[in-house]
Parts: sequence; structure tokens; C-alpha cells
Amino acid sequence: MAYQKILVAIDDSEISDNVIQQAAQLAKALNSEITVVEVMTLDPYLADAYLRLGQSNELIERVRSYVQENLTKAEKKFEALGLTVATQVLEGFSVNGEIISAAQNLGADLIIMGSHGRTGFKKFILGSVAQKVLGESHIPVLVVR
Repeated sequence: MAYQKILVAIDDSEISDNVIQQAAQLAKALNSEITVVEVMTLDPYLADAYLRLGQSNELIERVRSYVQENLTKAEKKFEALGLTVATQVLEGFSVNGEIISAAQNLGADLIIMGSHGRTGFKKFILGSVAQKVLGESHIPVLVVR
């Protein structure tokens, strides 16, 4: 199968550099389009007015700015590797849910994302976004360590 539209999910970790490298190699080989996303997780208590009335606040705007900076850095890394990419800030309560929804909305053929490799108690407490995306996605997922 040829993956023509690839969604690349990043965060602010060092693992995202590996994700970018792998995604760039695959996109070049398959002549694919890439959309890079990062999820701005909303806290239901802090974002109440934002969610109900569309009224932002300083904390939300600082987080949005930080996420946009991460996406801009990723875009520059892809450009240095010879690729032009689209970027998108996602926002919601569930990182895995937002990634899957974005992939569906974009008509992506493949999701590429990183895994922090947490195991045991840390995985139980912190969860595994990659594991949840793998379990819930209806399209292929490439997980990079």
C-alpha cells in the first residue's frame, strides 16, 4: 500500500526528533504529503470558560504558543530534510482521540508517532498514548522509539 497522506504526531520530547527522521525518510521514498500535529490538552477546570463561551485565558494562550513553537521547529527540521509539511495544533481532552480524529479528518493513510517506552507502574499511571492510538485507530500506525 502506498501511503500518500501521513499524519505525524509529535510532542516536546527528544523522541520527536526520531519520529521526524523516520517520517521524512518514508515520505521521500513514497512521495507522501505530511501533516505534523501536536495536541494541546485541555484541563476541564482551567478551560471551562474557553470551552463553554470561547473565552481564552493567559494560560491557554501560553500553552498554544508553546505548542505552535514546537510545530514550527518540526516544520524547519522537515524543511532541512527537503520536505514541506503542513502543521496543525489540535486541542482536546484526549491526546489519542484528537490524533485519531485528525487522521480521519485529513484522510491520512498512516499515523507516525513516538513512544516513550514506559513500562510497569509508570505506564499504568501515565498511560500510553501510542498504545491507545494503536488500539483505536482504523489506519496503520508506525510507532518510533
